[in-house]
Amino acid sequence: MAQSIIKTKFSFPRQKSLYEGKVRDVYNINNELLAMIVSDRISAFDVVLPKGIPYKGQVLNQIAAKFLDATSDIVPNWKIATPDPTVTIGRKCNPFPVEMIIRGYLTGSSWRSYKNGSREISGVSIPDGMKEHQAFPEAIITPTTKADMGYHDEDISKEEILKQGLVNAEDYAKLEEYTYKLFQRGTEIAADKGLILVDTKYEFGKIEDEIYLIDEIHTPDSSRYFYSDGYQERFDNGENQKQLSKEFVREWLMENDFQGKEGEALPEMTDEFVNSVSERYIELYEIITGEKFIKEDTFEVNDRIEKNVSTFLNTYYR
Repeated sequence: MAQSIIKTKFSFPRQKSLYEGKVRDVYNINNELLAMIVSDRISAFDVVLPKGIPYKGQVLNQIAAKFLDATSDIVPNWKIATPDPTVTIGRKCNPFPVEMIIRGYLTGSSWRSYKNGSREISGVSIPDGMKEHQAFPEAIITPTTKADMGYHDEDISKEEILKQGLVNAEDYAKLEEYTYKLFQRGTEIAADKGLILVDTKYEFGKIEDEIYLIDEIHTPDSSRYFYSDGYQERFDNGENQKQLSKEFVREWLMENDFQGKEGEALPEMTDEFVNSVSERYIELYEIITGEKFIKEDTFEVNDRIEKNVSTFLNTYYR
């Protein structure tokens, strides 16, 4: 099996600090840049699973890089370079403490809440009589708080965001505008590849007075895709949609009685299951980009990453 990137502990030129997220390790360079290493760790229900998924980091990083480039005319973004298949280096922004989640369809966690009687997400009303995987009349923005490591993101309404002063009214209006435009661009690109962009999330930050799109965009960890071919037939028949996202990992965990609740035991991740997850990530890459995925050599992968990032930084600060 290919070597997975599970943990990183690098010492890069001008490095100030390291933040270890559930999937990404983010190195602060000179309080000016961030070197974001996308590991092969995988999380679900806010729990990091015990085994890494080969090539997952490469898939996520390369998809995000492509979509950052494809949307830079809508909003400036943090990316400067991708010196390694698993690494993006970009501007260090002051992040907004909310995530802008946008939903085109009633599915996943929103459907589970709806089925249990909820008719509201983040202050947005959802009409009665909807079915699983049904399209909303128009996409809805349902923000969440941006939780610190180890805590759950929480739904929050626009009104509460403004009331608490998490984002000022002028900036929030821009975040909404950018979110709708990015989702529209992602929807168009997905449709060209025979996919439906179902829902996704965007994160933003500021440098002085300018808003930037940060982190990842339109990856299978941050987004959900359905296959457009057969969508209507499956919906009319009340069948599950064929989809490309991390939802199948959540479904596997639920089938094995795990939803991240206290006292629940993680099911065993066999090599067969790990490889199947890797193949699903690669499948999404090839479909959404229209390109063949080239597996990078994972032998001594940490040495490769350290060399590539250090070389870039030494050149950048020359």
